Amino acid sequence: MNDLHYRRSPETIRDRIAFAFVQVLRFIADSFFRKRYGHRAVVLETVAAVPGMVGGMLQHLKSLRRIRDDEGWIRELLDEAENERMHLMTFIAIAKPSGFERFLIVLAQGVFFNVYFLVYLLSPKTAHRVVAYFEEEAVVSYTRYLAEIDNGSLENVPAPKIAIDYWDLPADARLRDVVVQVREDEMGHRDRNHEMADELCGGPIVTPGAPREQSEKPAFATK
Repeated sequence: MNDLHYRRSPETIRDRIAFAFVQVLRFIADSFFRKRYGHRAVVLETVAAVPGMVGGMLQHLKSLRRIRDDEGWIRELLDEAENERMHLMTFIAIAKPSGFERFLIVLAQGVFFNVYFLVYLLSPKTAHRVVAYFEEEAVVSYTRYLAEIDNGSLENVPAPKIAIDYWDLPADARLRDVVVQVREDEMGHRDRNHEMADELCGGPIVTPGAPREQSEKPAFATK
């Protein structure tokens, strides 16, 4: 079961770099959006949908170069990218971003894609840790989003049809149901990317709520 409050402390230099990078992104988002959680989600989900596609593409090319099986990493990363894209489509239907926010989407995606591509090319371990820390912050943001809905500060509007269809929600589902589901997805991405980074390091895999256990370094997914 996913641990809602799980936060992983940086242990290595790579971890600290990844953590610091994410904290900068968090500061920018907090400064610009504050409690406009729907609009924050639109821009941040644009960024969140990039890593899985970049990682899947680079793992695909590595598989071709090395003529080795990818051990399921490509499909898993592309599925993650698709899931994040559906988050974006959902919150666009809810928040209806302005022209300026749509410009921010283009800008954020263009900058982040190139930065993340370079990071993944140089250090896949660091890249997956960046995503894991990013998802930790996403869980915090969606938890605060839920609190604003529950205390009446934000209207609990009907869920958009795209969300109802994607998560197979009841026809009368509301915004709160959607945010709960999105937060659950983000917890899964958080835990899995921490695990991927651990696997690439060849060290113990740390799963929330589970004891440490030693993993073998994957034959394929090494740098």
